[in-house]
Amino acid sequence: MSNDQKNLDLNDVVSILNDSRIVMLTTALNDGKLLAHPMVPQQVTADADVWFFIGLHGDQATALRTNPHVNITVAEAGNWLSVAGRVEFVDDPAKVDELWDDSVAAWFEHGRNDPNLGLIKVTSDSAQHWGLTGGKLSAMAQIVKSKVTGQRTGGGSDTTEL
Repeated sequence: MSNDQKNLDLNDVVSILNDSRIVMLTTALNDGKLLAHPMVPQQVTADADVWFFIGLHGDQATALRTNPHVNITVAEAGNWLSVAGRVEFVDDPAKVDELWDDSVAAWFEHGRNDPNLGLIKVTSDSAQHWGLTGGKLSAMAQIVKSKVTGQRTGGGSDTTEL
């Protein structure tokens, strides 16, 4: 990690996850092959745990029932985050009601009562971040400048246990 970047902490991870409209959730199938799906985080807790709705009848849910270890990936201009964690299927109609919104309805034909609707919570274990300082706009400016000048953008990486 370069000297100009602060150490990654829990608040950084929560902030990056909260700012992400779509993440990639990677699971391992029984044969060891990795399966990644774009997912919409419904909620990120102060502990960097992430709630998602999931289709219960697909390959992803099947893989998660066998192996609950997952990776959440965020990639955006100048900012990359990888979060390792464990999935727990949660049967909680009150939590479904709390997290439900119109965008979720488009994926589940029978709404909140759809038999395919599942809720999972990823309990985050650790995170690794590679990035540039100053947020998205600053990162874009640094990337453009590096292309023009041929100089490296700087930045660095850090890992933290959550």
